[in-house]
Amino acid sequence: MAKAGQRPKAAAGRPGKSVAGGEARLLLDGESLTPETLAAASRTPGAVAMAPAGLARMVAARATVERAIAEDRPVYGLTTGLGARVTERLSADQLAAFSYRTLRGRAHAVGTPLPGECVRAAMIVRLNTLMKGVAGASPAIAEHLARCIEAGLHPVVPETGSIGAADLCWMATLGLALIGEGEIESVDGGRGPGREMMARAGIAPPPLGPKDGLVLANNSSLTAAIAGLALADATCLADALLAAAGLSMEAFRANLSPLDRDVLAVRRPPGQDEAAGRLGVILEGSQLHAPGAARRLQDPVSIRNIVQIHGSLAAALAFARGPVEAELNGSSDNPLVLADGRVLSSGGYYPPLLALGLETVSRSIAATLVAVHARVTKLLTPRLSDLPLFLARPGADTNAFAPVLKIAEALVAEALHLSCPAPVFPSLNADGVEDAQTNAPIAAKALRQIVEKGARLAAIELLAAAQAVDLAGVTPSPVLGRVHRLVREVSPPIGDDRPLGAEIDMIAGALVRSGALSRAIG
Repeated sequence: MAKAGQRPKAAAGRPGKSVAGGEARLLLDGESLTPETLAAASRTPGAVAMAPAGLARMVAARATVERAIAEDRPVYGLTTGLGARVTERLSADQLAAFSYRTLRGRAHAVGTPLPGECVRAAMIVRLNTLMKGVAGASPAIAEHLARCIEAGLHPVVPETGSIGAADLCWMATLGLALIGEGEIESVDGGRGPGREMMARAGIAPPPLGPKDGLVLANNSSLTAAIAGLALADATCLADALLAAAGLSMEAFRANLSPLDRDVLAVRRPPGQDEAAGRLGVILEGSQLHAPGAARRLQDPVSIRNIVQIHGSLAAALAFARGPVEAELNGSSDNPLVLADGRVLSSGGYYPPLLALGLETVSRSIAATLVAVHARVTKLLTPRLSDLPLFLARPGADTNAFAPVLKIAEALVAEALHLSCPAPVFPSLNADGVEDAQTNAPIAAKALRQIVEKGARLAAIELLAAAQAVDLAGVTPSPVLGRVHRLVREVSPPIGDDRPLGAEIDMIAGALVRSGALSRAIG
């Protein structure tokens, strides 16, 4: 069990044997994929393994599919058409060809290609969810996905292709490339026709059997993947923002009375205890605990209410983790092939709670970033901080951090704009049959962008707080001392004016998004 103030560690993927027979870093079993293991596997491609029990479930489900075909049972997307054509029966000689038509007729995604890590993550999610054994896919489809993942190959998938009621056009575009009819990229930067790129890696696309095209197209794997990556990054961002807030408290000589246990006990909203515990660990050994250390009787809200601000973000992250992990490890297929031989229609492709969870995190981050901007302005204002104007070195005729406030305000404005909810309105698809959507992909993509803005704002506060600590001659707590040293390894103190954009970006990447600050504060 995690100690007070410590976040429970996410379950790591278990090792196993890869398709090629070597050791795999990640075992996909349809149950234990987390945002963190997904992010690690999609950003550093390597071998993956499929759980033997999952493959066995796939074989059993495929046998059920073949029985349904032999018995000429009406099964959506197998022996019938799709969407508005559900009433049309397919003849036996149409079934395999229908899988190819399913992909070719729906691979309509448009726009700038998604980042490769998002597509690789979608492939991992689809392979993991196939291990549930309810899709009815040919086992060869799973083996092909695993081979492409191991070879560092991923389809080129444009950024727009889903309304959040299965990623039909997105995943059809992905699936079409995997059978050799679209474009594929490699992690080393190569790009070309899918069949050619796979041939270079010694991979031949498998023939599609009945239902295989639907299995590749009709699922929510890309939305789930983007959501998983965004949540993993948002968790690292939350840690970095808390570290930056702690360093600002040191520089500002904050009053710690709002952290008193008796004060916190009279009102305990979700997330507050976690934030207070973690902030307590970060400030352990700080000079702020000494009698008379506080400079003010009552600090500005952005400093006084750090526990409430970060507690709400912690609660939002906890809320979103449930629906995200449900998507990473649950089947979004329709229909489902059940272990008892039934093949039933499903609503699992429809993720409204995922959209709500992601938007909650986005709003919480945006509110936290408003406080970041406020704290930076306080550090730059002598009448509030007792520090030099704009944190300029005494005696130096420089602007120091003054112009950086414009960048901070621009980032806050962009984050607030992105945090607006995705629109939800009646859908007009499939002749009125598919009449609702969630637009969860919009929420997932927006969270990724908000995290990028937030990482740069965290970097700005870290730079300003480190400068303020230096100017104030403060010795921060041991944990915050580590944070200060990490910042100074990237960016030296501000003496004469110099461009700071590259240093802000470097801190955002090397310290915030990488998880280095998460490790520094424990």
